[in-house]
Amino acid sequence: MTLEQTVVDTVERARATPEREQPYAALGLTADEYARIREILGRRPTSGELAMYSVMWSEHCSYKSSKQYLRRFGERVTDRMREHLMVGMGQNAGVVDIGRGWAVTFKVESHNHPSYIEPFQGAATGVGGIVRDIISMGARPVAVMDQLRFGALDEADTHRVVHGVVGGISFYGNCLGLPNIGGETVFDPVYQGNPLVNALCLGVLRHEDLHLANATGDGNVVVLFGARTGGDGIGGASILASDTFSAGGPTKRPAVQVGDPFAEKVLIECCLELFQGGLVEAIQDLGAAGISCATSELAANGDGGMRVDLDAVLLRDPTLTAEEILMSESQERMMAIVAPDKLEGFLAVTRRWEVETSVLGEVTDTGRLEITWRGETIVDVDPTTVAVDGPVYDRPVARPGWIDALQADSAAALPRAQDGGELRSQLLALLGSPNLADVGWITDQYDRYVLGNTALSFPDDAGMIRVDEESGLGVAIATDANGRYSELDPYAGAQLALAEAYRNVAVTGARPLAVTDCLNFGAPTNPEVMWQFAQTVDGLSEACLALEVPVTGGNVSLYNQTGDRAIHPTPVVGVLGVIDDVAKRIPSGWQDDGLNLYLLGRTALELDGSAWAQVVHGHLGGRPPAVRLEDERALAGLLAAAAEEGLLSAAHDLSEGGLAATLAEGVLRFGVGARIWLDGLLERDGIDAATALFSESSARVLVAVPREEDVKFAGLCAGRRVPALRLGVTDAVSGMLEVQDRFTIPTDELRRIRSSVLPAALGPVVGA
Repeated sequence: MTLEQTVVDTVERARATPEREQPYAALGLTADEYARIREILGRRPTSGELAMYSVMWSEHCSYKSSKQYLRRFGERVTDRMREHLMVGMGQNAGVVDIGRGWAVTFKVESHNHPSYIEPFQGAATGVGGIVRDIISMGARPVAVMDQLRFGALDEADTHRVVHGVVGGISFYGNCLGLPNIGGETVFDPVYQGNPLVNALCLGVLRHEDLHLANATGDGNVVVLFGARTGGDGIGGASILASDTFSAGGPTKRPAVQVGDPFAEKVLIECCLELFQGGLVEAIQDLGAAGISCATSELAANGDGGMRVDLDAVLLRDPTLTAEEILMSESQERMMAIVAPDKLEGFLAVTRRWEVETSVLGEVTDTGRLEITWRGETIVDVDPTTVAVDGPVYDRPVARPGWIDALQADSAAALPRAQDGGELRSQLLALLGSPNLADVGWITDQYDRYVLGNTALSFPDDAGMIRVDEESGLGVAIATDANGRYSELDPYAGAQLALAEAYRNVAVTGARPLAVTDCLNFGAPTNPEVMWQFAQTVDGLSEACLALEVPVTGGNVSLYNQTGDRAIHPTPVVGVLGVIDDVAKRIPSGWQDDGLNLYLLGRTALELDGSAWAQVVHGHLGGRPPAVRLEDERALAGLLAAAAEEGLLSAAHDLSEGGLAATLAEGVLRFGVGARIWLDGLLERDGIDAATALFSESSARVLVAVPREEDVKFAGLCAGRRVPALRLGVTDAVSGMLEVQDRFTIPTDELRRIRSSVLPAALGPVVGA
């Protein structure tokens, strides 16, 4: 170690050595950004300040390329949308009032790049991070979900990533004792080398238990508690999550964080006891950017400043420099603001839970964030310049030159089967494709029922959790995205993702209430990517306005590309709904014989971007299905009313794979067959049999109605002007899915084909 390296780079030294060269580019800062930092400070930054600005001004933390677009979510909001919104965008997670004094908080975030570099820890710490966001709001985490996108199923590297990611998610969530109640899994070559691992957590709290992450109160104490700080994850936010994987040069690969779910479980209980005892003013999790983020955000969100001593940070590695301590993203750590007269009570709780704790400093009224190390000041900044007023870029935007030709290449021109045998073969081909196959290989590794409040889970259309044991009050949540639709038309693709998630919540009998999103895109330096992003935000914000469901928060993940090859635009949209009594929930499959099956909604020739076009013809082109938001609202209202009156035995939305996939999944849910006739549908909607089976028209649901409720249900549909057509009946005797006059498939054959895909490719579950 040289003498230069042993000298602490203090604020005083920074003033005295303005000419010193600093490695800002290696930390992900541009020359213009570095110049702006010098302008803000009136001098060069210290090494510690440079570390803080680099992580907090990164794409991952500052949203510098997306912020100007994200404002549209806040602008396109009505008073009615605010009615149930207790906390919106800007805090760790959104909070929604669900009635009876209960509230829920939920959010989805990405951990994409770390999950490619080190799949197990990348995915595990993604779960841990989103859970800590929920804790910091004062809520008890009650469920998790995941949204996964991998490369081609037959690629060896996909197997590496899948095994690691699924293992990491199941390990962390199962050890925390949180049920995993839903999500998505997609395989597509476009995600080869850039898998998407998005994680969602749902938390529950009473209204009076809500807390915000603000550092207020001059003289209040700043406390760091949880795991010790180590060298893992240093620079993850600024470099790993804010750059592409280069196809032609060395990849920047800082250490991925290492998670300990047992430490996090203790931290959850400790935090909840601290909140319950009124011992904290605020708690902030340490995730991306670590201490840099927690100190600057708490101070910026408060009404003053903060003074912190880094020497008080408990370390796993005593050789860490001040800059490394500031940037470390070690997991299972929280920062609290505590009133001095409550510090002893706070420490008594952390001692009882055997959680290591260190007092770092105090809240001040100076408006400055001051950090010392070895007795010298190494950071002296206005925290808002670090956490709030980072650069905002108006990136060049250009409509892709290739999109007109892509949209002109419609799947309507592809040959469609007329023969019953060919239709049968195509249905089986769809069920044997990776994206319509049974994902039990993945979901069976997750505990779905721990805690005892899971009302619905895989393979139902949405997960559902009972919130209040006395009344049965509960919430349903679903997440959806279709990158193929968004590649064809990002505006419509975003709206269709929202519509599908909204519909998946509605089919459970819940009333959709609020939205979270995780927007996954390529590099913002590409004008075509920024066009896709702008179109997505416009489409999603306007659809939320039409459906009157506010966006409560979320995440943007950019630089998901290798070289010039970006992923499809993939806006993952989560919708949360409320149900007054989970006992009235509607499952996705039918269990009884002789139920009448009705198709709600209308079917059009909409095969562009469909699973049928992909699997049968290897085709992607045209325009995605029409968005029918008013029809979606009417459908959701009908389903909620039908659930309340107990008119439905099952409800399953139509989306990927169309009616054919929905029928197969309905049959396989409980092993009860069905007899279907298509002639009435073909005549009413003016379509052919292939379109009837495989079209992915939106705003459609298949429901099972007991015969004694038939008249009442038909009247409800007529009164709400929702098209309803009887398609068939359930059949518990034959063990068949029969499409009359066209084909018959035994349920055993359906199950064998659909359940064999992932095990054949990925092998047995580890440990099974």
